[in-house]
Amino acid sequence: MPEFTISGLLTDVFNQQIYPAQIHIREQKIVSIQQIDQSLLISKNYIIPGFIDSHVHIESSMLIPSEFARIAVTHGTVATVSDPHEIANVCGIDGVYYMIGNGKTVPFKFYFGAPSCVPATIFETAGAAINVAQVELLLQNEEVKYLSEMMNFPGVLSKDADVMRKIAAAHKMDKPVDGHAPGLTGDEAKQYIQAGISTDHECFTAEEALGKLGHGMKIIIREGSAAKNFDALIDLLNEHPDMMMFCSDDKHPDSLVKGHINQLCARAVAKGIDVFKILKAACVNPVFHYKLDVGLLRVGDPADFLIVENLTEFKVFQTYIEGQLVAEAGQSKIITSGDRQANKPTPINHFNCSKKSEKDFEVMFPSPAPTIHEKPMPVIEVIDGQLITNKVYVWPKIVNGKIVSDPQNDILKIVVVNRYAASVSNIASGFIKNVGLKQGALASSVAHDSHNIVAVGVDDASLCKAVNLIIAGKGGISCVGDTAEMLVQLPVAGLMSDEDGYMVAESYTAIDSMAKALGSTLSAPFMSLSFMALLVIPHLKLSDLGLFDGDSFQFIES
Repeated sequence: MPEFTISGLLTDVFNQQIYPAQIHIREQKIVSIQQIDQSLLISKNYIIPGFIDSHVHIESSMLIPSEFARIAVTHGTVATVSDPHEIANVCGIDGVYYMIGNGKTVPFKFYFGAPSCVPATIFETAGAAINVAQVELLLQNEEVKYLSEMMNFPGVLSKDADVMRKIAAAHKMDKPVDGHAPGLTGDEAKQYIQAGISTDHECFTAEEALGKLGHGMKIIIREGSAAKNFDALIDLLNEHPDMMMFCSDDKHPDSLVKGHINQLCARAVAKGIDVFKILKAACVNPVFHYKLDVGLLRVGDPADFLIVENLTEFKVFQTYIEGQLVAEAGQSKIITSGDRQANKPTPINHFNCSKKSEKDFEVMFPSPAPTIHEKPMPVIEVIDGQLITNKVYVWPKIVNGKIVSDPQNDILKIVVVNRYAASVSNIASGFIKNVGLKQGALASSVAHDSHNIVAVGVDDASLCKAVNLIIAGKGGISCVGDTAEMLVQLPVAGLMSDEDGYMVAESYTAIDSMAKALGSTLSAPFMSLSFMALLVIPHLKLSDLGLFDGDSFQFIES
């Protein structure tokens, strides 16, 4: 790689200074930084460290890592702290190795975690399991920097043997443990943190975050396609700049094309927060917490940095990773397998599901609950922009002895179909509020965390058609209306496409628009749908085994 120099207004986060400087890069590292006279600057652009997404599931972008990187660098992202538990729930440890291997094909810094909870719970059917021995094996890998989010907080509080062995394995390797404890406060939060868990990205309120900060836990401010906690938490950065980071957690492809961590920096500046505190959260803190080999504009560091037009909008002009120009003026310079159709990687998948009939989706009265005529039925209430749901009670609509959707009152049938066993014919069903569909159905094989098929619709015929599109494609997201249907195929684990990332984003935008044209009032209908089977987030969810109460952590009795 050629030796070169670059000049601009260097933003020194450590000394909180901005000054004209010339940076000399040789053999992928910064070998010198020299302050120069302002008059010698050709450009008045700013040089800042590269952005890091401190907690993300690459799979949620519906892109393989190489394609994710290709888009992310245009927004100044140089590295991610990536939890591969989505593909791990489908394909096990082989899925983790797939992500690591594909990430190595591009000039981008992917740092993966060892999934701690695969399967996420015992109350659903996953495609694979990762045991303690496999967690220990993964932690020995240099690309694996941490133990991924410990969602089993009841297991931590009860000191479950396997849970504690996984945490101990990470500590033995001097690697941090990520947390996942939505709503956990007081003594339980303290006990969870004292077990050696160092971060949480699930705080919904400033009060919850402050309590966890008080016990020494670092808080990751999340703003993704579905869960949006930036406004609730950002003011904490003023008083706790060393304890905060930024993340997207789950970012759909259309959102990724529009922006990434750079957007959070711009919003934080607009809130009046000091730019050095912002850059600590966006660039510096993740490097130290996860011990990442990412440069921070110091002599001897890898030459990972950005050229931005200003420190208010953070519009990225150039992105460098180890001295290589990987993006310029909004255009990626990364060449991926999506650009070279002949060399695309062989997809990895686990999909074994037989075609369904309309009758499979019927819910007969008084089934599934014999006492349903005596009291209203529990219904999942979606909260737009949040993973948490409410549990409300609604009288069922009965037609010809069957419980059916009631789109006039925005009560729709939701189903989860086991995609791992063709012999399993039963379909779990429930009802959901606030999706807003007036016709048709949506379905997805992206259904956290076990990634069975989840679908919601106004009638059984539409549900059946939407689900069968997913089955025929061995994974994807589908939308069915009265006169049209769409499928975005996701052949990699039923979670990701191996096509060009920008093309996937266009397809996603089209199917998202179709869902909204059918009446959905959600800002991200497919992202919200994908979390309706996520049992570890309260209050009411649906797995392939039944309706689940996230507060009591048990199935609702039928």
